[in-house]
Amino acid sequence: MERTRHRTATIYIVNDGAVALHEHERIGRTIPPGGHVDRGELPHEAALRECREETGLEATIVDDEATETASGRVLPRPRHQMLYDVNVHPDGQVGHQHVDDLFYASVSSRDIDPAPGEAPPSDWAWYDADALRSGAVDDDVVTFGLEAIDAVAGQNG
Repeated sequence: MERTRHRTATIYIVNDGAVALHEHERIGRTIPPGGHVDRGELPHEAALRECREETGLEATIVDDEATETASGRVLPRPRHQMLYDVNVHPDGQVGHQHVDDLFYASVSSRDIDPAPGEAPPSDWAWYDADALRSGAVDDDVVTFGLEAIDAVAGQNG
């Protein structure tokens, strides 16, 4: 069986000690903004675009380095790179996977205003550390959400 892999990008956005998560209807999980990396797009650009489309918010990636040299520039490094099995067949073989770059970022507002066709604002909620630990979301979202809150708090000082 041939296995396909797609590049994806996820961005945990933080405002005032909480991360924005939404109920994803198709996959049945509570997750942050994210999606496929488009042709010609870098992973951090995809994360920022997905954030704008899904929430209407402009995000600033934590540790976003803008260093340039005569021959290149440093790209924002994802906090994690994850491999997710998306299509697992009954025999255990994996038909499709996502190679996901996870970024942490801050936003200046909690006013969710998605682009047309995206999940409505009512599907979104802000989760502080206690809400993340409440058992309402999957363990990986808790882990990354708490890390994102700490990373933004550390950047702000």
